[in-house]
Amino acid sequence: MIKLLFVCHGNICRSPMAEFVMKDLVRKAGLSAQFQIDSAATSAEELGNPVYPPARRKLAEHGIHCAGKTARRITPQDYARYDLLIGMDERNLANMRRAFGGDPEGKLHLLLDYTDRPGSVADPWYTGDFDATWRDVEAGCRGLLARLRESGGI
Repeated sequence: MIKLLFVCHGNICRSPMAEFVMKDLVRKAGLSAQFQIDSAATSAEELGNPVYPPARRKLAEHGIHCAGKTARRITPQDYARYDLLIGMDERNLANMRRAFGGDPEGKLHLLLDYTDRPGSVADPWYTGDFDATWRDVEAGCRGLLARLRESGGI
């Protein structure tokens, strides 16, 4: 089983979008039983809050639902629990390294590193552009799934 944790600052926009897009992709590929997929925050600001309404609406536009998801914060145990911990931007990676005491096993990555345009996933909390975030998240998740297939991970 491949265990993925998507991480952003508050776990109400980008990382839950990535969690549910990836769950949808693996479901459609008939691979759900081979994955455990979750998301978390690096901060405590939104703990217990549901997915931000515009992010929920953007997922719903694509037939993806995220009912019941609430924000949680990463824990030091998450590093051992997950195979890949995927941040949305460099700040997320820096905060994860601090929380996990580094990255000795090379598990920390950026989502867009799995695309032909590495960088940060657009943060709709500041931009208000959930379309751009959708495009980034979808491309990153598709690229990640393709990479896992190529590497023989699934």
